[in-house]
Amino acid sequence: MCGRFALFTPLDRLAKMVGATVPEQKVKPRYNVAPGTWIAAVHQTSETEAPIIGEMWWGYRPRWAQSTGNQPINARVETVATNAYFKSAFSKHRCLIPADGWYEWIKGSKPKQPHYICRKDREPLFFAGIFAERDDGSLGCAIVTEPGRGSAAEVHDRMPLILDDDSLEHWLAPDITDRETIKQMVRHIDATLIEHWPVSTKVNKPAEGQSEELINPA
Repeated sequence: MCGRFALFTPLDRLAKMVGATVPEQKVKPRYNVAPGTWIAAVHQTSETEAPIIGEMWWGYRPRWAQSTGNQPINARVETVATNAYFKSAFSKHRCLIPADGWYEWIKGSKPKQPHYICRKDREPLFFAGIFAERDDGSLGCAIVTEPGRGSAAEVHDRMPLILDDDSLEHWLAPDITDRETIKQMVRHIDATLIEHWPVSTKVNKPAEGQSEELINPA
């Protein structure tokens, strides 16, 4: 799964990486992004317009589900295209969630031991996501996950679906709606690019702060 991540790369750099409109607002670095908060996300409304970097609520609940519907933060890649709750968004409303790394916890460890997982070259990551309009008119999203691969599987059996550079444009493209076409055009990054290390248990409590020290080796 993916339930916590870090984002500290400036939005203007991220925008250039995906050909998006550069946002005017400046966003503070966040080293412990938790569900149920506003996060940076990239989406594209038309093939004739550039992608947009804006904010989405991390929690997916379409307007039609109303306020009583579930609000998952993740969607499994194995079922996202066929699950009734997600399939419309997978077809028409896909997004990218930028991150510099994410956290997972070693199962059975006491206290829960978090590990920080990122690229070996420290380049930003783009998680595949889906989104929908919420009942208040804002946008809410979920991060698509896949089975753990490479060294990430040493920490957890699930991980975010991280797209390679050539797949970003295709994932965002609103004119690509067919499941098989998406499957053929989109690829995850090479798992050998990923590494991880144990970090402070302060990560376990988002209220502990957002300092850079959270990603330092414990």
